[in-house]
Amino acid sequence: MPRSLTARIVAGVVLAQLLLAVGLVWAGLVFTRRQLERAFNLQLVGRTMSVDALVHYSPHAAAGNAAAGSGLEFNAAQAPPPSRLRIPDFYQVRDAAGRIVGSDVPPGVVVPAPGVPLETAVRHRLLRGAELQYWEFTYRGQRYRGARLTGAPLFYFTPQLRKPAVRVTVYYMSPLLDLQHETAEAGAAIGGASLLLVLLTSWLAAWMVRRELHPLRELAQQAAAITPRHWRFEPLPGRAPPTELTPLIAALQRMLEGLQTSFQQQRDFLADAAHHLKTPVAVAKSTLQALTQRPRQAAEYQAGLQATLADVERLERILQRLLGLARIEHAEPPPAARVDLSATCQGALERVQPLAEARAVELRGEGLERAHWLCADADDLELAWLNLLENAVRHSPPRAPVTLACALQGEAIRVEVRDQGPGVPAAERAHIFNRFYRGRDATHAGSGLGLAITHAIIKAYGGSIAVSAPAAGTGAVFTVVLPLLAAVE
Repeated sequence: MPRSLTARIVAGVVLAQLLLAVGLVWAGLVFTRRQLERAFNLQLVGRTMSVDALVHYSPHAAAGNAAAGSGLEFNAAQAPPPSRLRIPDFYQVRDAAGRIVGSDVPPGVVVPAPGVPLETAVRHRLLRGAELQYWEFTYRGQRYRGARLTGAPLFYFTPQLRKPAVRVTVYYMSPLLDLQHETAEAGAAIGGASLLLVLLTSWLAAWMVRRELHPLRELAQQAAAITPRHWRFEPLPGRAPPTELTPLIAALQRMLEGLQTSFQQQRDFLADAAHHLKTPVAVAKSTLQALTQRPRQAAEYQAGLQATLADVERLERILQRLLGLARIEHAEPPPAARVDLSATCQGALERVQPLAEARAVELRGEGLERAHWLCADADDLELAWLNLLENAVRHSPPRAPVTLACALQGEAIRVEVRDQGPGVPAAERAHIFNRFYRGRDATHAGSGLGLAITHAIIKAYGGSIAVSAPAAGTGAVFTVVLPLLAAVE
């Protein structure tokens, strides 16, 4: 089942947008998670410092409110409230000897002692002489993160304190539920925004693709409107075509011009063929009708049949030339082989020799001693030289020479057929190679296809042919130049 180009392009754009959205969501979540963790850690540090600020040094502290022998007491009444009511925070304060000064940690939570290393903890230098470490644990199905501030100084001293700075270890533990919820909310927000952008960009891409592919639909409509009676091709009227379509439009225009030319040539060919075939058919028909109108003598029947046979032979020659011209112009050329051009010229001279003797015309060959190798079909080349020689012999006066000369011309081979006939007027030289064309002063019977066949053969092998007048004297010079692109010396 054919797939729409618009659907394929839109699907590609949507897939690219989805991949981009997934990448952006992942990057946004990673970045947001890090920022939320940083904020959570800062909040945890703030609460740890708040708990540290509630530790006081009092030499007269009551035994129930202070660590024995440390002189430290903790004001639990001013402890920071938990961030959630149903999921409490925990804190604990220990003196330098590890004795608990204040704590609300339940029995199920294991608090690492000050000297116990935390291998998975993240260490930060928060205060001078103090070290902050984090660790995580699970309590009643909730994930907690704790901060341990080791070597924390006291922020409040009584005037009677005359000792070195007292250091304590402060613990504060808070659930990660808020961090998880905030991360999920951030992910939902980023994902929702990305999905909305994907939908919007997909709709915009589909609209843009359909809009930009509209010239292709116009192009198809214009191409569908082309008929043998209507060859005009205006794919994008009123506006300049897109840059990507310019080569396609130019190629289509060239193709249409070639098709129109070929169609016109075929139509002209059929018209000319019908016109030239009509005469011998009409003559043969009239001869046969005359023979059947009344009884005649055997000699009259014999003469009529001979005339009809001559007309049929002429018709056959015309048909053979038409078929040969059609093969050369419209069919694939025969497989080329290594052929000696001089040998084809010699063959054409031998075949036209009887006609030259009948008209008392002298045939001459120049430059045929040397072999000139080409990749071509020998029969095609010989037919081309034969047509030129027959045309020259028929137009030459008695005892006049007709010369076939062959010579190298740079990277090409030049073949000339020279005669001393009436020549070709300058006004007719542009039309002499057209099918069925015969000059105004033509006195010899012919179909007007010989030179057209020769022109088609030379053109098929990448050569050129032209007719000119000789530098001195009368006559015509037909010059054929064949390139040596496929030649082998």
